[in-house]
Amino acid sequence: MPKGKSGGARLRVAWHGRIPAKIRMAGAAVLAVFAPWTPALADGFWNLPTRDISPDEIMLLGTAAGLSLFAVTAAAALVRYRRKAVRLTRQLETENRELKFQVDRLETMLNTDEQRVITWTGNGAVPQVWGILSERSGVPKNAVSLLAFGNWLNPKSAADLESHLDVLFSRGEAFTLTLKTLTGTFVEAIGRTTGGAVVLRLRDLSGERQMQAELAARNARISGELHMLHALLNAVPAPAWQRDAEGRLIWANAAYAAAVEAPDTGSAIRDARMFLDADALSAMDAGRKEDGVYTDRIPIVTSGERRVFEVTDVTANVGSSGMAVDVSELDSVRKELKRTEEFHGRTLNQLATAVAIFGADHRLQFHNEAFRQLWDLDQAFLEGRPEDGAVLDALRAARKLPEQADYRGWRSKMLESYQSVRARETWWHLPDGRTLRVIANPHPQGGVTYIYENVTEQLNLESRFNALTRVQGETLDNLSEAVAVFGSDGRLNLWNPAFARVWSLGEDQLTDMPHVKKIVEACMLRPDERNAWDRLAERVTGLPVNRIQAGDRMERHDGTVLDYSVVPLPDGGTLVTFVDVSDSVNVERALLEKNEALEQADELKNAFIQHVSYELRSPLTNIIGFAQLLSDPKFGDLSARQDEYANYILSSSAALLAIINDILDLATLDAGIMELDLGEVDVAATVDAAIEGLQDRLKEARINLRTHVQGDIGVMVADEKRLRQVLFNLISNAVRYSEEEGVIDVTCSRDKGDVLFVVKDRGCGIPAEVLNQVFNRFVGHDSGAKRQGAGLGLSIVKSFVELHGGTVDIASEEGKGTTVTCSFPEKPQATGRVAAE
Repeated sequence: MPKGKSGGARLRVAWHGRIPAKIRMAGAAVLAVFAPWTPALADGFWNLPTRDISPDEIMLLGTAAGLSLFAVTAAAALVRYRRKAVRLTRQLETENRELKFQVDRLETMLNTDEQRVITWTGNGAVPQVWGILSERSGVPKNAVSLLAFGNWLNPKSAADLESHLDVLFSRGEAFTLTLKTLTGTFVEAIGRTTGGAVVLRLRDLSGERQMQAELAARNARISGELHMLHALLNAVPAPAWQRDAEGRLIWANAAYAAAVEAPDTGSAIRDARMFLDADALSAMDAGRKEDGVYTDRIPIVTSGERRVFEVTDVTANVGSSGMAVDVSELDSVRKELKRTEEFHGRTLNQLATAVAIFGADHRLQFHNEAFRQLWDLDQAFLEGRPEDGAVLDALRAARKLPEQADYRGWRSKMLESYQSVRARETWWHLPDGRTLRVIANPHPQGGVTYIYENVTEQLNLESRFNALTRVQGETLDNLSEAVAVFGSDGRLNLWNPAFARVWSLGEDQLTDMPHVKKIVEACMLRPDERNAWDRLAERVTGLPVNRIQAGDRMERHDGTVLDYSVVPLPDGGTLVTFVDVSDSVNVERALLEKNEALEQADELKNAFIQHVSYELRSPLTNIIGFAQLLSDPKFGDLSARQDEYANYILSSSAALLAIINDILDLATLDAGIMELDLGEVDVAATVDAAIEGLQDRLKEARINLRTHVQGDIGVMVADEKRLRQVLFNLISNAVRYSEEEGVIDVTCSRDKGDVLFVVKDRGCGIPAEVLNQVFNRFVGHDSGAKRQGAGLGLSIVKSFVELHGGTVDIASEEGKGTTVTCSFPEKPQATGRVAAE
């Protein structure tokens, strides 16, 4: 079976024997309606066998029947509507032709009149424009240009037209305006609403109407200007008035009413209140110029106070008008300004900086004394108010200006300050070596003020300061001491390489100005170092009242010993220095240890000598006693040789006893228990007694001893025994170091309450390197066996003299002799005890 037939075959099989004959006939009718589209379906329907159908099939068949009926009805209605539409179209075409004819006739009528009509119908439609106007009217022909009112009307007329059109569109209010075009012609604008449209008609005015429009415009302009002028004068606080040709007051402002104490301007005009009195009016008439203008200052009493007004009055054939400006305060200010200028002038004259002021006419208006002295200009020349350029020329002629290759160009550039709006600064290096800083400051009202500042000394000081700064910087960088300066905020501001080297800090750690706390942390300190740094940081960051100079010592973990000091600076900063004293400390420690050893050895030596001296004194006393017995004839005669030997024993024993006594005296002095037996001592007798004990030695050495004792030397308070011992030691020491046939001078005198003993010899003298040690114990100058001693005499002399409160001086020149001077106070204040040095 073909594909196109399969559906019909199935339909016939399904409905065979079930569709009643009437229903099949109705279906055939429906299918006949759709025959053009379904011929196969119609043909198959008639060939369906008769059978029973289900309710669904009946419903489907009913729907198809309803659709067929609707289609037939709609087709009939469409035919009737098309017939009516054709008749309506023909009728509308006829009416359109008639309306078009009428519009053409109306446009022709509008174009025959000198006018332009603009119609707005609303709903966003483009406005319609009809009619024409001549070119002399100033109205453009182009519709687009016509609607741009601001392109052919003056601004005020364009604004008025736009405003009235807005009102016409919004509220329908009609208007009639006279508009002025940009060409100076006048156009009448009439706005109306009609039939829901807005119509604007523009007509050109000519002839009398043109003249009336021009007069009206002129009158409006003059009235506006007058109103504006009156409003301006009414706002001015100065009285203003206007009079007619007969002198009657016809207008006044509010200030005039207030000046004449009227409640308002109307009352002032009605009451004819006069601001100027009769004398002022007479003076005004007498002083008026040929052009009718009068200007002068007149004192007037107003509001009960006498004030000065600057009155200006202008007269014409129609009347006069005037204004009075209160210048009382201005006059006071002007006087005050004059006094201020005089004061400033006196002040500027006291300045050491040269100042010159030139006016807008380039002439000198003011100069101070420093300006004249700076340039050494003639006073008469300055009083003649010379021009700025003339002053420059005079200075150039005197070779007082900087040397310039192009003087005219330089001069013109200097005079440009009069056109400048900012101050200009230049530097002048004068031929005489001075340097000036010149400031040209222009005046707002014209003119220039010149300030000539002599900066020669400042530049010299700055140069020296910079050089000093560099020297100090180099000095600081090359110091072995570590130096650091902390600011008032505790940050590091300055340091030298030694600081970084001592604390092993890198350049990058110091360049960002770290705080002192960061430096403490960066040093990696042990506890005792950190404690020292914490104390140092407290002084750096402490309050100003607690900042005092201080110093201390710290010992680092590597054995380095640093002395540091903290010095507050005037600017609130703190200077910290570190000195490496490791070597000094080590030497000091070694010296202290050595000194302790020496002191112990000295104590041991003294103890040994004391002990030996005491032990030797007893047997020595026996030896001396037996030697004296042997030499005494009572106990038997001795041979000459035996007698000589006995004398040797006595002299040697006596010398040894003297040494032992000296040692014991020194031991007593070292123990601090030496006591003086003070009393009045005959000075001359004491000197003779000391010399008497040395007569044998003087004869043996053939020394000439000369004494020089003042006759009135009198007595003094001293220990006679110790004084005699001092003189004995000095003379014996002089005898020891004197040559045979030598001379020794012993002088005794008074000087300002002191008693002076001077022993002078002409011996071999003492070398300079030994002179400062002669007062030490056991120090002697060996110059041969004859002159060698124990080295205790001068030490005992110095101790006994100082015990009396006196002094000992020694002067010696090798080969010429020695002079020893002992100065005793007349009445010593000593306590009688002294400790050994």
